[in-house]
Amino acid sequence: MKFGAIDIGTNAARLLIGEVTDTNKKNFVKKISYTRIPLRLGLEVFEKGRISEEKVEEFVKSMKAFKLLSEVFAVEELRACATSAMREAENGKEIKKRIKKETGVNIEIIEGAEEAKLILSTFFLLDSDTQAPFVVIDVGGGSTEISIFKKGEKVASQSFAVGTIRLLKGKVKSGIWEELNEWMDTNFKKNTSYVTFATGGNINKIHKILGKKSTEPIGVKEFSDLYKTISSLDYEDRVSEYKLKPDRADVIVPAFEIYLNVFKKINTKEVYVPKIGLSDGMIYNLHKKHIRKKAKS
Repeated sequence: MKFGAIDIGTNAARLLIGEVTDTNKKNFVKKISYTRIPLRLGLEVFEKGRISEEKVEEFVKSMKAFKLLSEVFAVEELRACATSAMREAENGKEIKKRIKKETGVNIEIIEGAEEAKLILSTFFLLDSDTQAPFVVIDVGGGSTEISIFKKGEKVASQSFAVGTIRLLKGKVKSGIWEELNEWMDTNFKKNTSYVTFATGGNINKIHKILGKKSTEPIGVKEFSDLYKTISSLDYEDRVSEYKLKPDRADVIVPAFEIYLNVFKKINTKEVYVPKIGLSDGMIYNLHKKHIRKKAKS
């Protein structure tokens, strides 16, 4: 059974059409179609506090396209979630109403905690050792979520207003880095080795650039070396030398900086990149909702 998930992020809007399949008694989200539009809501929101009429029209067109694609694939249910840019836009609620009226797509503006919960919901579908202490770091355009686990149970989780678009535009509020570092000092146990996982479009791209296989981790040293190389290039050279999309070439450097800050703080030597995101979690939760509904009928 196919489901559709629209993830309206700070840098891009994405439509994932997928289904949950069972292989060897283990569920996983099978991706059928993936469409990404560089909407870049955060560029306006973090600068001006609101989304312009021109950008709203682009937003509406994107949602119409996503709705049509969902109909072509005959999805059972479509869910749309928006994160930090829409949370902070002065006209976010007004835009939500307009999109519902013009496209029929009902957008949920979710908090950082809900965003992290959805991303992590598919994490335990992965073939990973979840008994050892581990941490999941998700870096987006507007926020960074860090979740700590012990024996498969979440012991701490927090969302911070530090993201790639914010950093790029110089809109990270004073004191946020101190807040993030203080939280890590409080919640990470000294002399404990944490298996580190990282999610987000930028780390997925970095993993690909480094030529890693799907389950192969990135060494933090090679991650740092690549950061030095890419950050030394100008925008055009990043696009041409690393085949980066224009809306990836500018945000990849601040992404490196956020990840490196966390890696250094927890003294990790390697990081795994499971390539899961908010839309995967949305698909899985729609699947579980359908199963519950079917069981009651």
